Amino acid sequence: MSEPPKERYVPNALKFAFGGLAGMAATCVVQPLDLIKTRMQLGGGNASSFAVAGEIIAKEGFFSLYTGLSAGLLRQATYTTTRLGVYNWLFDSYKQTYGDNPGFGMKAILGVAAGSVGAFVGTPAEVALIRMTADGRLPKEQRRNYKNVVDAILRIIKEEGVLKLWRGATPTVARAMVVNAAQLGTYSQAREWFVGVVPDGIQLHFCASMVSGLVTTIASMPVDIIKTRIQNAGKGESQMGIITNLLAKEGVLSLWKGFLPYYTRLGPHTVLTFIFLEQFNSAYLKYAIQNAAKGQSQLSVVTSLLRNEGVFSLWKGFLPYYTRLGPHTVLTFIFLEQLNTIYFKLT
Repeated sequence: MSEPPKERYVPNALKFAFGGLAGMAATCVVQPLDLIKTRMQLGGGNASSFAVAGEIIAKEGFFSLYTGLSAGLLRQATYTTTRLGVYNWLFDSYKQTYGDNPGFGMKAILGVAAGSVGAFVGTPAEVALIRMTADGRLPKEQRRNYKNVVDAILRIIKEEGVLKLWRGATPTVARAMVVNAAQLGTYSQAREWFVGVVPDGIQLHFCASMVSGLVTTIASMPVDIIKTRIQNAGKGESQMGIITNLLAKEGVLSLWKGFLPYYTRLGPHTVLTFIFLEQFNSAYLKYAIQNAAKGQSQLSVVTSLLRNEGVFSLWKGFLPYYTRLGPHTVLTFIFLEQLNTIYFKLT
């Protein structure tokens, strides 16, 4: 009787590379929502996300919605590369050691560990991203006018000192622990729940990602708003003073301010990140299995994939998925904006 085939794993180096590439690809799609979210979190009014977006376009131009894209990509290259790489490495190590998938509690713990490491590595890019996306709301004479993420980081070091690159590192790490415990743990768990109910492939990844995105948004928004305020603050403002001032002037519910753009940014970003990541993993494993008998190296497997099918094969199935996501995003905007409008009318 032949032995069952040994389960194959993506090499550790590729876990990190695939995680970073997936996050960067997703960021190219959702960067405008990240900018709108940041502007709403820093503003004191009750303007809707559509109003904020319209104001940005009217005053700064349409392409200003992509302000800070270089910082967003660097953040994904550091933060997401680290957190997804560490999480997948820990997940596979657990599975190899104990012979079974970790339970939800353990998945959350693995997410916390991966998120905290990733957040510390990615904090300098996070600080640059917050400042670049917030710059347009300042009076012209007060704007920092960073040219790109490299210019932002170098000027922060020169003008404020290297340690300012880790300003707000504590709330950033705290947010990442919450986000990754919710996002990675919930995604892995939801994926297991949907197996057998939803066909394996993009449909499965989509359903699990949407559950993960919603749970993550609700859990992480308060920490994200506090982090944003601290990282955008000027010299001499204490972190505790910023938090106290926020709660005193805007109330506890302000901690969920910008829920709509946050969710419509985090939801699709979560979906796209995991779909890209699953496609990268599937593509690698497909060619690893097909070429295992030939004695090909890991590098030659990846090279063969790109040579035979091209780089765009890594995005197979993207169009039908994105077509499906479009109506969902539109309906989410409409329903949540109506709820926001009703709430502000009543209050």
